[in-house]
Amino acid sequence: MDFRPMDWTFLTEAARDPRTTGAVAPSGKALARALTDPVRALAPRPLTVLEAGAGTGAVTRALIPQLPPGSRLDVVEANPRFAGRLRRLVDTHPLLAGEPERVRVHRSYVEDLPGEQRYDVIVSGLPLTNFTPDGVDTIMTRYLELLHPGGTLTYFAYRGTRQARSLLSSRAQARRHRAVEGVMAAYQRRYATGRWSVWANLPPARVWQLRRPARDTPDMRRDALYDVAGARR
Repeated sequence: MDFRPMDWTFLTEAARDPRTTGAVAPSGKALARALTDPVRALAPRPLTVLEAGAGTGAVTRALIPQLPPGSRLDVVEANPRFAGRLRRLVDTHPLLAGEPERVRVHRSYVEDLPGEQRYDVIVSGLPLTNFTPDGVDTIMTRYLELLHPGGTLTYFAYRGTRQARSLLSSRAQARRHRAVEGVMAAYQRRYATGRWSVWANLPPARVWQLRRPARDTPDMRRDALYDVAGARR
């Protein structure tokens, strides 16, 4: 089984801020590999890649060696302690020696990311089930805006969270979680191109791939909003 040793900084931050830190352990190698699959699939051409919610850098470490020459990776992390660790990782990574501009760390929420950069691949580590349905919709809309037409988004959700929350959470929290799942299901129906279970992770996870259409139809945004609104009812 591919489990990483406990990172006590990660555990501390999960207790401190469960909204931005959605797990008690970093992603394992098997999950990181599944999340970064689109980068390998598109190599060797230069890519623009965004990692959102990078945490302590488990997926960042998997991404850096896979970046084709001439590629750029933007890493977004709102937690200031995690952002500091990520900057140290970038500053000391041997594959980035002499080329620190290839990877940039932004202490920001992804929905507040400045600039007009567009990405071939977005890898999301954000704990979406910890957000409100409106918050999840805002983030997913921003992801689609940030992707080039034809670009790919990967994200994960832990398996069994609905059952756990139904037993351990309040009714209001359980309702919020179901509403978030409904919002995500609407995006999955419209944009999903793949789904995989990663059992060799703590806890086991499901990875989704979504793709922005190569051509945006005039009604794409309206139809997506309609699907999400229907999912909330």
